[in-house]
Amino acid sequence: MKLSHLSETLIGSEIVKLGSEIREKIRQGERIYNFTVGDFDPSIFPIPKELEDAIVDAYRKHFTNYPAAEGNLDLREAIHSFIKDEEGLDYGTHEILVASGGRPLIYAVFRALCDKGDKIIYAVPSWNNNHYTHFVEGEHIVIEARAENNFMLSADDLRPYVKDATLISLCSPQNPTGTTFKKEELEAICDLVLEENTRRSDGQKKLYVMYDQMYWHLTYGDIQHYNPVSLRPAMRPYTLFIDAISKVFAATGVRVGWGMGPATVINKMKVILTHIGAWAPMAEQKAVAYYLGNRQDIKKYLVNFRSEIEERLRLIYEGFTQLKNEGFPVEAIAPEAAIYLTIKIDLTGKKTTEGKALANQGEVTAYVLNDAGLAVVPFYAFGADKSSPWYRLSVGTCKKEEINEMIGKLREALKKLS
Repeated sequence: MKLSHLSETLIGSEIVKLGSEIREKIRQGERIYNFTVGDFDPSIFPIPKELEDAIVDAYRKHFTNYPAAEGNLDLREAIHSFIKDEEGLDYGTHEILVASGGRPLIYAVFRALCDKGDKIIYAVPSWNNNHYTHFVEGEHIVIEARAENNFMLSADDLRPYVKDATLISLCSPQNPTGTTFKKEELEAICDLVLEENTRRSDGQKKLYVMYDQMYWHLTYGDIQHYNPVSLRPAMRPYTLFIDAISKVFAATGVRVGWGMGPATVINKMKVILTHIGAWAPMAEQKAVAYYLGNRQDIKKYLVNFRSEIEERLRLIYEGFTQLKNEGFPVEAIAPEAAIYLTIKIDLTGKKTTEGKALANQGEVTAYVLNDAGLAVVPFYAFGADKSSPWYRLSVGTCKKEEINEMIGKLREALKKLS
């Protein structure tokens, strides 16, 4: 049966495919260290108790009807106050759009700005930009990010492609890498966008930046989060922010996100989402509006939450560094932010004890899963080249007591190779 061109050409998710394989192994009783999921185990990382209580209370008060299409006013007022105080960004309630997490908002950005054939620039590895570009039938301008830049784009990477492009999709802290833009790097990108928009005539579409900062509260050590509008206020008319409670409060299933940007674009995004019906539930909106006003509770939660995430990232980073120092072909980038560690497992060409060579990175991924029980997501699942030896490791479901055990199992698996 023939279906739409879109549905016939959608690309399946490598992450979902890998996840199915992992679940089957666990079902059969295998010991798997599952670091694939960009989510949290609620038994390890529960949502804040005050937020949970507020959600339950909102349902008991029967907040179960439709919310406002753009998000309830009390929530948008709370977001305005929270973002102004915490990040120094001053967006009015008419410049804020609430939805059921970040995904509908990202979709609405692509739909509001991009026509068929428009040039959309994004780096790989990155999360889902290829799929959203496919949805709008845009022209994929794909830039392979490099390890020497911690897999973050530079202005020089972008410069050859900005002429007549419509959208640059940026994310910091970055999923899948857990790395961030440095101040000078992001300033240079902003200057490039402003220069390009100055060049364009009044009748031309401008070049916009979608800035996904879902993990901006989760930075470690001396790392600071930067955004385009704070660095270059002239970027305000050209920047669409994506944000949510999903990661900062371990609340991926609560489904409350928001976009911020110029009212002309936000209003068009609202109309698009009105037809889709991707609203955050009324009770959750009421609860989040209440919780965002409790700054002391939030700070207390984040101190512990950040500490627990960072400890896991650093322990695994130290484990991989030790393996590298022992001469094994692995390494890791020092953790900067989010819940992810970028690791390298470079085993292509190595031979197993059966004398079989690992012919490609897919076989490497299978080997570390089958022989070490280590499940991580290859960067090629995020659009990178199939030969890339780099992986995303996520600690949202990680128990600290498993880390040394996992490193030991990986060491034994690596020793078997020649």
